[in-house]
Amino acid sequence: MNQEFLISIIEMLGTFAFAISGIRHAAAKHFDWFGGYVCGIAVAIGGGTIRDVLLGATPFWMTTPIYMICTAVALLTVVFMGKWMEPLKNAWFVFDTFGLALFTVAGIQKSLAFGQPFWVAVIMGCITGAAGGVIRDVLLNNEPVIFHKEIYAMASVLGGIVYWIGLETGLSVGVTAIVSFVLTCVVRFLAVRYHISLPILASEDAKS
Repeated sequence: MNQEFLISIIEMLGTFAFAISGIRHAAAKHFDWFGGYVCGIAVAIGGGTIRDVLLGATPFWMTTPIYMICTAVALLTVVFMGKWMEPLKNAWFVFDTFGLALFTVAGIQKSLAFGQPFWVAVIMGCITGAAGGVIRDVLLNNEPVIFHKEIYAMASVLGGIVYWIGLETGLSVGVTAIVSFVLTCVVRFLAVRYHISLPILASEDAKS
């Protein structure tokens, strides 16, 4: 499979997953359809836009309207299938995790395609996966999810490291992408399920 085509497919899936997440967050705040679409597109293209600007590339969503259309499909999915999705209380979390993992892989692949060293690619993968969620949370006046105790951005970093290990050990790009995606999801799911987190910084007030 052509690597550029693979990146496009992954970005498409990530766009839909993140858009669903953003729109559901907006619905919880009782936004109208337009507000939901704005939140969906912000989380879907935010991280990838920052990545492309840093790489000196044309932002991916400016090359084709398909990402805007994909977000519109996500909006209609939430609007017309909301009553079936509502019982799934953690649906937004699942879609957010899928988006994080998919965009992590896409960010790494695109950075490597632009000739960046792997340590830069891992950072770009993390930015691609996590930055859109920060933009969404700022728009919704929520604490950004990357500042929550449960592991979020670190799941992206671990997925990126595994991607590098996969390539170094001779795995194909497709298999490596799948392994990285699965690991990122598993780390995020386990972190939330078992309340796994990094050590908390203690302030001087807390020490006294």
